[in-house]
Amino acid sequence: MPDILGSLIYKGIFYAILIAVPIIVIVLITKANANRKKMEWFSSLKFTTVRILVPKNNEKTPIAAEQMFAALHGIFKSGVNFQEHFSFEIASREKYIQFYAHIPVQLKDFIEGQIYSQYPTAEIVEVDDYAEKDLDYLNKGELKLAGTEMELTNLDVYPIKTFLNFEVDPLAGITGVLSKVDKTEEIWVQIIVRPVSDNWQAKGTGHVKSVKSGATNRKGIFTGIVEAFFRFISGIIETILVGVTPESSKGETPKEEAKLPGTVEEGLKGVETKSTKLGFETKIRVLAIAPDENIARSKLISTVASFKQFNLLNLNGFKNGTIHHDMNFYNHYRYRAFLEPGYILNIEELASIFHLPNISVQTPNIVWAGSKKGEPPANLPVKENVPENELTIFGKTDYRHITHEFGIKIPDRRYHMYAIGKTGTGKSTMLENMIIDDIREGRGVAVVDPHGDLIRHLLNYVPDERIKDVIVFSPADRMYPIGFNPLENVDPDLKNIVASGVVGIFKKIFGESWGPRLEYILRNTILALLDYPDATMLGITKLLVDQDFRNRVVDKVQDSVIKDFFVSEYEKYDQKFRTEAIAPIQNKVGQFLSSSTIRNIVGQPKSTINIEDIMNEGKILFLDLSIGEIGEDASSLLGAMMITKIQLAAMRRAIIPEEQRRDFYLYVDEFQNFATDSFATILSEARKYHLNLVMTNQYIAQVPETVINAVFGNIGTLISFRVGAPDAASLKQEFAPIFEEVDLVNLDNYHIYVKMSIDGVTCPAFSSQTLPPNNMKNNNSQTIIENSRKVYSKRREYVEEKMTSLSQMPKIDEILTKAQRDRIPKIPPKIGETYYREVQAVGDERWYFGGGTADQPLTEETVQEKINKFEEEKPDWMKERLDALEVNKAPESEQGDDDLQKDKETLATAFKTSSDAVSSSPDIHHLDDGKTIKLNN
Repeated sequence: MPDILGSLIYKGIFYAILIAVPIIVIVLITKANANRKKMEWFSSLKFTTVRILVPKNNEKTPIAAEQMFAALHGIFKSGVNFQEHFSFEIASREKYIQFYAHIPVQLKDFIEGQIYSQYPTAEIVEVDDYAEKDLDYLNKGELKLAGTEMELTNLDVYPIKTFLNFEVDPLAGITGVLSKVDKTEEIWVQIIVRPVSDNWQAKGTGHVKSVKSGATNRKGIFTGIVEAFFRFISGIIETILVGVTPESSKGETPKEEAKLPGTVEEGLKGVETKSTKLGFETKIRVLAIAPDENIARSKLISTVASFKQFNLLNLNGFKNGTIHHDMNFYNHYRYRAFLEPGYILNIEELASIFHLPNISVQTPNIVWAGSKKGEPPANLPVKENVPENELTIFGKTDYRHITHEFGIKIPDRRYHMYAIGKTGTGKSTMLENMIIDDIREGRGVAVVDPHGDLIRHLLNYVPDERIKDVIVFSPADRMYPIGFNPLENVDPDLKNIVASGVVGIFKKIFGESWGPRLEYILRNTILALLDYPDATMLGITKLLVDQDFRNRVVDKVQDSVIKDFFVSEYEKYDQKFRTEAIAPIQNKVGQFLSSSTIRNIVGQPKSTINIEDIMNEGKILFLDLSIGEIGEDASSLLGAMMITKIQLAAMRRAIIPEEQRRDFYLYVDEFQNFATDSFATILSEARKYHLNLVMTNQYIAQVPETVINAVFGNIGTLISFRVGAPDAASLKQEFAPIFEEVDLVNLDNYHIYVKMSIDGVTCPAFSSQTLPPNNMKNNNSQTIIENSRKVYSKRREYVEEKMTSLSQMPKIDEILTKAQRDRIPKIPPKIGETYYREVQAVGDERWYFGGGTADQPLTEETVQEKINKFEEEKPDWMKERLDALEVNKAPESEQGDDDLQKDKETLATAFKTSSDAVSSSPDIHHLDDGKTIKLNN
């Protein structure tokens, strides 16, 4: 019997093996074939890497990531052999921590859309794969690596600890380790996932039932196969020995559920909870790179340790797998290989491990999005949809990779544009592009540039057909001054506007010493000159001190109020009061007119340019008012007067039907230099005359409150580059609710927020970028300058000769009596140790100002500086000077010796003459400090 039994057993084993081997071979071949096909399919996929940034004030919690993973589960394909996978990654490179996604190209839009849906303020940018950048260094051995695949400590039906059970964001634990690297060290974390069907949930349910019934289900795959094989063998033997399976074996009486310990019961509840949510097959890889293998291993172990925060006793957690130092592991990482099965994590678990950082994560060196992106309006005028001649292009959209060049329509430009931003952020480049577009489209343009750089660039972009349209107004071109008389041919109804403009800019420049009496006299003086033929700015001071000239001017005044001021009020001022009243005007206006460069421009009675013609004929006016060349005050005065003149020309268009008014574009860079109270009037009224302004400046505090209020109250398009915190606080209400203060201060260079007028309606703010500088130069700069000189300028010698014959400049002796003039040295000095420069000329008389040497004569600037200083010292000597004027009203013969001596001392102090300039007059000496005067007969 034993022999028979043994024989039967051997036969059973033989037949079992005979049956099993082909099955195993078939299974292995099938699996190998499947792996080959899977590899071919995987190799055919194209992937891309995107970087994901969020603003530092992001408040989204891991719940947003859980919802994102739930939506991403939608890529699951039922009934197919292969399923796409993707990965979320955190990389610390060059001491900066960044978040990435590596995604199939065909799923890029879908995956990005799901990220945006939960993180609307995120910035997703396609970038080069960071995992490829160290390949050469690793191959050469210059860098070492250590990597591992994270493993679970228990069956994957058991859950890990999730964010719901953390008091602080678990991401901070991971990024905290990643922040502890040197510049030559790197740590990468890769969470690679693919969605699975709900069958995995049945596995969890089955496990719960198995444990509750007293069975265990903790065997490995290989152990299960072996046990199944031997069960199969024993079944065959049993069939051989017994024949038919006993009836009792056909069914088993259900076992009663075993009574489980509390920890086991708690674990099963976790399994049941985990099984209620969608799942992803997952692999987690960690890779550390450093110049030394031990350092790389140390960084790896530290990172793996940070995953221990997800471990739950009696449930599940993470442990490191085998640690690799070979390139094979690196290749698995960079190829995002996912051929072998992973473990199942549900969406809550995945969101706990990977989510985008929020405001609670204070880890240093995380790369945050600099500023928020905003969606452009649906009706944005883009280049593709609007004819180029009806649109001025100035930017391109940057919201979620959708890039369109856009601009502003011509009718909307009539509501004006205002751009604000710190220096160097791109304002001038944007202006330059807009101006070039206007010029090449044949539009009329005026550009006011207080620095000169903008205009020097623009001259190179004027096309050949527009060379003769350009007027280059550059005071620094001293040999070829353009005539500009702001008092010329002003309509009676517009005279007050001119006066307000001139007074306003003087008030702006000399605000600290400005007073109502000064403004009152200056305004009436300008209004009087506006009625006098060929009057220029040079007549302001002459009118106040020259009785004959004043009589001639007042005789021409049409306004009875102005005439009455001079006849009934000004003429009745006593000499002392009048001198005190007009001295500030002489000082302030005199500073402006003392420069021959400025005199040669504003002193010409007839302007050589006609602003009305420039506007109506669509010409190009470049005002190069470089502060470095002519000074800040002169630049501001000329610019403000030119803007006022343009305003007047625009208002004269009232007689032209609106449909015939040609649009003219006035660009004012750093407009605070020219922003007077009258500027507010231009903003409110220019639109109807088709004068369209584009203004820029650096910060709000530069501009008077009345003007900035007019700007925000009248502009249709507001553009903000990066600004400072005070301006961000003021601008936030303009860009709310889309953008906040933190966004305005974090804009990158050439990035802007735009609140734009579209078809007359102001749209919500959106983000965009300005265009790069235009590189299509025409290089006509020198030709343009020469043509402008030829047509609109006159040579300096000619201008000065004409001005000498028509000069309205007051002379020093015009405020002195003949007795005083007789005592002032008038004879040219002998060339000797001390050299004296002529400062005034009256007929045959010549006055000299001492202070130079024969080798180093005084310059015009030095002389003017001394004269200005003399004027500033007027409080100390004004009374004496006035007393002298009173004394010398009497004939010289009637004056006493004391009076005569006092008169000489006063004049010597006032005009600082020197004995070396005197031949037949009393010796007059002064010390170097200019304070002590000694007069000898």
